[in-house]
Amino acid sequence: MKIRIMTDSTCDLAPEYCKAHDVTLIPLTVNLNGRDYVDNGVDITPDDIFAAVAGGSPLPKTSAVNVEAYRRTFTEALKTCDAIVHLAISAEFSSCHANAVAAAEGLPVYCVDSRNLSTGIGLLVAEAVDMVEAGCGDPEAVVAHVKALIDKVDCSFILNRLDFLHKGGRCSMVAMLGANMLHLKPCIEVVDGVMIVGRKFRGNYERCVKQYVEDRLRDPDAIDKKRAAIVHTGLPRAELDAIRETVERAMTFGEIMEIRAGSTISCHCGDSTMGIMYLRKQVNER
Repeated sequence: MKIRIMTDSTCDLAPEYCKAHDVTLIPLTVNLNGRDYVDNGVDITPDDIFAAVAGGSPLPKTSAVNVEAYRRTFTEALKTCDAIVHLAISAEFSSCHANAVAAAEGLPVYCVDSRNLSTGIGLLVAEAVDMVEAGCGDPEAVVAHVKALIDKVDCSFILNRLDFLHKGGRCSMVAMLGANMLHLKPCIEVVDGVMIVGRKFRGNYERCVKQYVEDRLRDPDAIDKKRAAIVHTGLPRAELDAIRETVERAMTFGEIMEIRAGSTISCHCGDSTMGIMYLRKQVNER
């Protein structure tokens, strides 16, 4: 049985990866200044968004993939495959999963609520891809494997600025002002499908990023060393090299994916956001 892996554009996997592994990305919509754009890296880019907001434009709004678009994509794909496994952004953040489930009715499409965002989803997609490419032809087995990993995903990121989260309704003005006055850079963690504030780091951004990475990798024996992702919304090459060096000094991963987040995620995080994401060997007790 031929299985196609699908996900939505919030997974932030690189187009090159998706092309190489036959992963279909279904794009969300970004509305900027009253105009709708497709989150595909062509119609609009994160740099377009940052420039517009810096110039005084209101924060863009993002819209979930609707049922019709999902149904159309699923139906077309099923002409060349036998089943689809689709992983969506956490249902706590978006109606994408609910819309995909509705669109999949009566079709051999298996929908998974990733309970994650950005490359927290991407890591699960990569696991599904690995399983299919290893010869698994049972979509239910792929779904079971992925679901068993959801609570092992360590998805977090550190923010350089809080105004995007605030404008998007995810950070109160009091919290934003407090963090700014104290020169704090908060770590945001995805836990049980929602975002929570983790440890706060003090100092300039470069110093805080280094501390954040070291903190996330402080217990290497608890981490699955197969794959990690360095995700960012736009950082200079020199800073990315320094981050990668910090990661490699802390532990050795079989693969480190460097990923530039797409427009949907960038709308909510702002520029100079970065995260280190990976799977844990066991469910992380919090």
